[in-house]
Amino acid sequence: MKMTILQPICRARLNSPAYRRSVSRLVSSLSPRAWSYPSSVTDVANDKVTRLASAPRRPLTLTDLLKHGRPPLSDEALLACANFTLSLLPARLAYRIQALRNLPFIVVSNPHITKIYNNYVHSLSTLLPYQQRQISTMEEEKQFTEVMADLVQTHTNTIPILARGFMECKKYISPTEVTKFLDEHLRARIGTRLIAQQHLALHMASQPIDDDGIGSPAQKNASDSNYIGVIDTALQPARLIRTCEDFVAEICELKYGVRPRLVIDGEPEATFAHVPVHVEYILTELLKNAFRAVIESGNERQPIAVTIASAPDVPDSHVFEAPDYHTGSTDAEVDFRIGKEPHPVSEQSELLKPLRSSTQSITIRIRDRGGGIPVEILPHMWSYSFSTFSEDDIPRGDNGSIDALNAISGSGVNGSTIAGLGYGLPLSRAYAEYFGGSIAVQSLWGWGTDVYLTLHGVGKVE
Repeated sequence: MKMTILQPICRARLNSPAYRRSVSRLVSSLSPRAWSYPSSVTDVANDKVTRLASAPRRPLTLTDLLKHGRPPLSDEALLACANFTLSLLPARLAYRIQALRNLPFIVVSNPHITKIYNNYVHSLSTLLPYQQRQISTMEEEKQFTEVMADLVQTHTNTIPILARGFMECKKYISPTEVTKFLDEHLRARIGTRLIAQQHLALHMASQPIDDDGIGSPAQKNASDSNYIGVIDTALQPARLIRTCEDFVAEICELKYGVRPRLVIDGEPEATFAHVPVHVEYILTELLKNAFRAVIESGNERQPIAVTIASAPDVPDSHVFEAPDYHTGSTDAEVDFRIGKEPHPVSEQSELLKPLRSSTQSITIRIRDRGGGIPVEILPHMWSYSFSTFSEDDIPRGDNGSIDALNAISGSGVNGSTIAGLGYGLPLSRAYAEYFGGSIAVQSLWGWGTDVYLTLHGVGKVE
């Protein structure tokens, strides 16, 4: 009876103009910008993030990373390298912040994903004061390099932390959305880390040796090394394959008690310029899958055949568009203009001119007799999956955090984990495609699998 009397009264109040106005004011105060992303300890103005995120960006190339020359670099070259690094990173960090803000509120509120968001905001707020003025002295370059080293360390565990966060949020975001976000995020992360690590490596390799002969080991070996920063200009895939084979074979021996064989044919002496860490990760993942397949199919006595094919050098048509560093720019914008040399390098300087080298393509085929890939797995092969492990089975580090990269590569804390989180193939493809390469898989169900890894590098670097 009471409910019957109260219902008209409640409806009248809900329909009253005063109630509607109060609700409207409340909704207006809760704008998406105010609640769609977590607050940060060190926040950056929203308009600045938006402006930086909308700045023009272009793909990073190996030529960009090699153009400063072979270390040890002169002071002029180091300053140019620092300003080049500073011109690219803030816009890339801002873009990732925007992407994280665009995730559903309940997802980005997850403590693990919030941590990654805060790391990016902290990094951007740290770099902006440097970008608003130009690095013009070696003391400023040294200080900037120390800051960069700290920021690189801060983002070291981004992938495992994100994996943990998305695993906890899998009820609130579809696998398709997760794959799309992670694919874009991890590809962007590859370039951001490469830019930072290249400057750090060139800085270390350019430190002077004192009168007592004590100095940076990297600088002592710079003149005799094939490395220019993080890039090996004479990378020999066959050697990396053997290194990865030993690593994966030891895991198989611990896990299964057998050690499959691997044979290399084709052009084992072929070399090109590329990032060894990327190639090693890809090869480890592909060999891990091949070794595991032949063992579990009972064909471990059948050798895994790896063929290396080197394509002829072709002229590189890439022309570097140098960024114009805005000295004292309050908005810290990045403006790319063709033909402009960044200050303080003189117009006659050879440091930042386009590197007219040859490019080279190397294809590696990995063939196994592991029975092929089940038909039901093929459609999901390139998706970031979180169902391979249950939460209790996931290898963890000393601090209890998920160690996704170790799980992927089979080097988890127990030393014998051969399965992964589903990150292996899609992340390997991201590394391969970043510089124009590819991974193609041809499965013969009931027989075996051929994987074709193509990598584009720089052929001959003087």
